[in-house]
Amino acid sequence: MDGALAYLVAAVVVLIVVVLVIVVWTRRRAAVRPTGVPPAAGPAHDGAHRLAPGDRVRIGKREYVVSGTIRLVEGDWSWVQHLLDDASGTPHRLSVEGDGGPELELVLWTAEPGATVTPGAPTIDLGGLRYTWAETGQARYTATGETGLPQAGTMRYHDYQSGGNARLSFEAYGEEGWRVARGDLLDPADLAIRPTDDGR
Repeated sequence: MDGALAYLVAAVVVLIVVVLVIVVWTRRRAAVRPTGVPPAAGPAHDGAHRLAPGDRVRIGKREYVVSGTIRLVEGDWSWVQHLLDDASGTPHRLSVEGDGGPELELVLWTAEPGATVTPGAPTIDLGGLRYTWAETGQARYTATGETGLPQAGTMRYHDYQSGGNARLSFEAYGEEGWRVARGDLLDPADLAIRPTDDGR
């Protein structure tokens, strides 16, 4: 009788352990991929850093194709800029800073080739907004895809902000003059990524 009872208790313990393992495995699997989000159109934090030429990005209602990527490093800080093409022909880029979560900052930039302003002043007025200086620096970069840049070099920059979401950027690659762009801070939920089918 004691042996049968011991087997019964052991069987119940094994059954409880198996049920717990299944429950934990199911919850972890559900956490890896939220329901309703197909792998081909994941949220920004799943792949904004890993975008590559040929990938498609939808921001709001507009779709872009990544034509090139510039990876920048300044001291311990790094960030990525993806050059975007769309039907308008206006140069755009998506900058990605931070590793995800609350630190992730996505900015959609639009080139302002006709702007006559130059960096250095504490404030700059452009397009009806007053921008305030935020930071200045110099970074090393590597470029892939169609960027119009050498594969590696240096980039100087001045960044300005207006209000909570408006940005103004001045960038100079190598010895070239300043490129001016205005940017809008994005909500990561407004961005969907459709990578090319290359196994990434």
